[in-house]
Amino acid sequence: MKQKRNSLFGWFTDFGMWLVSYLPAPCYPVRLVMVAVGIIVLGFGISLAVIANVIMNSGEAFVKAMADTIHKEFGNVKIAFDIFCVVLALLLSLLFFDFTVVGVREGTILSALFTGVTVKFFTRRWKEPLEGILFSDPL
Repeated sequence: MKQKRNSLFGWFTDFGMWLVSYLPAPCYPVRLVMVAVGIIVLGFGISLAVIANVIMNSGEAFVKAMADTIHKEFGNVKIAFDIFCVVLALLLSLLFFDFTVVGVREGTILSALFTGVTVKFFTRRWKEPLEGILFSDPL
């Protein structure tokens, strides 16, 4: 079953890449708008997974477990975790690539700072109505 789920996830990833491959990104501001849209879509999806309490990818599941253990809001722990990961990536980049930053740019930093904020935004607005639908007794 796990193999089928991974294949399905890979298919959806490829499908998503195909959908956006036709969008032109000729200049830097357009690319920043695409990053912002990606952060919003990602934050919305993560918030739905958190509200529904379903299986998440390992990174989000780790953050959820931490948030539940320390009794903090998922979005706040997500922000801290993402920033920690970016700082670690920067340090490792400097260490292994002769004090050169490789693989971390503005989009990475924006994602680390704003994905958790977006998750908090959607979770606060959708938690009550969705829990009413998801966890109500059937007729």
